[in-house]
Amino acid sequence: MGTNKKTAGAVGSSITKKTSTKTAIGKSTSAQSGKSIKNHKYIFVVGGVMSGVGKGITTSSIGMILQSKGYNVNIAKVDPYLNVDAGTMNPTEHGEVFVLDSGLETDQDMGNYERFLNKDLSGLDYMTGGMVYLDVITKERELKYRGKCVDAIPHIRDEIVHRIMRSGEESGSDITIVEIGGTVGDYQSVMFYEAGRYMKLRSPQDVSFVMVTYMPVPSKIGEMKSKPTQNAVHQLQGYGIQPDFIIGRSEVPIDMRRKEKLSVACNVPVENVISAPDIESIYDVPINFERDKFGDMVESCLGLGGKKTDLSKWKSFVNKTRQSRAEGKTVNIAVVGKYFDTGDFVLSDAYVSIIESLKFSSYSLGVKPVLHWISTKQFEVDGVTGKKLSQSELDKKLREVFSGGYVIEEGKDAGKKVKMDGILVPGGFGETGVEGKISVIRYARENKIPYFGICYGMQLMVIEYARHVAGLTGANTSEINPKAPHVVIDIMDHQKKLLEEGKYGASMRLGGYSCVLKPKTVALSAYEKSKWANRFIATSKKSQAYESAMNALKSDKNAKVIIERHRHRYEVSQKYIEQLSSAGLVFSGTSPDGKLMEIAELPESKHPFFLGVQFHPEFLGRPLDPHPVFTEFVKKAVGN
Repeated sequence: MGTNKKTAGAVGSSITKKTSTKTAIGKSTSAQSGKSIKNHKYIFVVGGVMSGVGKGITTSSIGMILQSKGYNVNIAKVDPYLNVDAGTMNPTEHGEVFVLDSGLETDQDMGNYERFLNKDLSGLDYMTGGMVYLDVITKERELKYRGKCVDAIPHIRDEIVHRIMRSGEESGSDITIVEIGGTVGDYQSVMFYEAGRYMKLRSPQDVSFVMVTYMPVPSKIGEMKSKPTQNAVHQLQGYGIQPDFIIGRSEVPIDMRRKEKLSVACNVPVENVISAPDIESIYDVPINFERDKFGDMVESCLGLGGKKTDLSKWKSFVNKTRQSRAEGKTVNIAVVGKYFDTGDFVLSDAYVSIIESLKFSSYSLGVKPVLHWISTKQFEVDGVTGKKLSQSELDKKLREVFSGGYVIEEGKDAGKKVKMDGILVPGGFGETGVEGKISVIRYARENKIPYFGICYGMQLMVIEYARHVAGLTGANTSEINPKAPHVVIDIMDHQKKLLEEGKYGASMRLGGYSCVLKPKTVALSAYEKSKWANRFIATSKKSQAYESAMNALKSDKNAKVIIERHRHRYEVSQKYIEQLSSAGLVFSGTSPDGKLMEIAELPESKHPFFLGVQFHPEFLGRPLDPHPVFTEFVKKAVGN
């Protein structure tokens, strides 16, 4: 591929030494990136054959292993699609939208990175094709390229390289791992591979490539086939990239014969062909990699000194998960929503952070969580006639599902009846299934079943309480019925303006916000047990949330403050706070100015656990640091 001499130094010269060579936007890349690539290491993780074979978990595991060796690691995700961020995509098609502390709406892989590294990542650690192209086009419109002809090479490529380098620089890391989404051969990914190739060309000792591929074992043939991987590597080589490692995903381990065949055909040392067979838990992956000395090989490839790996804390966590599964003590959690009849393969992606947070808290308590996905349609209409359920029919249905009559349909326990130990209503949008959810919430409250509402789940909890306890007949949210007699959940004024202007993307209340906890509440007790109150070490000190939290502590040195991540437009209406509180609902967490209700609950004297949060605590649940509210919910469910 040809290189414009005037722009060859735009990235290339800055990789090997400081330069004043001008790029197309009139700045040296050393000025853009702040430092050269040299002495900073980069690992690109790419996919071959097909998607969905564990590239994100592989990336997370490599990062965690290197971190356990004492390196400072950050992980960046590249999504080649033209969406500017993941916020406007349907989670049932694309998977969960994971929100960073900065407020950026990202791919669910960012959640895996944070969970494995046990630290927050920044908005600079995520990019999409849409971000890159929008940035370049905006600069062109603002004449920042000084009249140059703007092309994919060098301008798009250099923008990608600049973002990757800045990600490493701003994080202060020693090693940046970059996962390129999709698989080799995807047309939209070409510029990202070109950026990686260019970085490798200019600083070969500092850049490494790992291909995660699939090794099929066709049932009618009965033997593992390496040809699809060979073809994928050859296509990658056609981009000018030679992988340093091949990680072969398969149902069974890769035998030496296939490793040798891949080694010869793909020009990769046989010891660098790593077998990654299917396993029971994704959290076993780092341990398996380390057993194969993969971390040591990556160090050697990048010219780093061999540091000792310390996975003791991780192994302790994995042992807890195994013990919890083996001992057979379970807790049955009903997750109630409206999309749950679209297939389990969708659910695991759309609610991955909730699923994992429930696991972390359950394993920390020595129990195995068993999740039951309950569609709300069955609490609104008869499944046969399609007619609306009468009150007696609804009550019967609720008792059947939640109080001992629920029949497991699949798996080894198919046909077994179980009682739900706890009920969780996750976040969501829209009118579908809302009345069914409200009926479930009422049943949980009246029958003392531990209830946990997240975001929309808290808003519907407030509506249920307003209708059936506070006497606010017809209470609703303006999202569904703006003309309801009592709009107890309403959109914020500045949000109304954004929607009127058609601004939907990245316009919600997003990212980390501080919350002041009230004394003698279930919420404060949960956070203090886990020592999360007034703990801001995971939050950027440059963030608005951190500044807000510190100001709250300055005004009241005894205050208990947390920072949690948000993604919503609607809030509890201030008009009804006093009336709801007088009826017994406790708003145990508020914004520092007291205007926004962050947590609502009933006292333990009235209910074992009836609590909702406006934020998304699942985004902060980690294997080595379970979220305190999830843990308290599971604890109460176990004791139910």
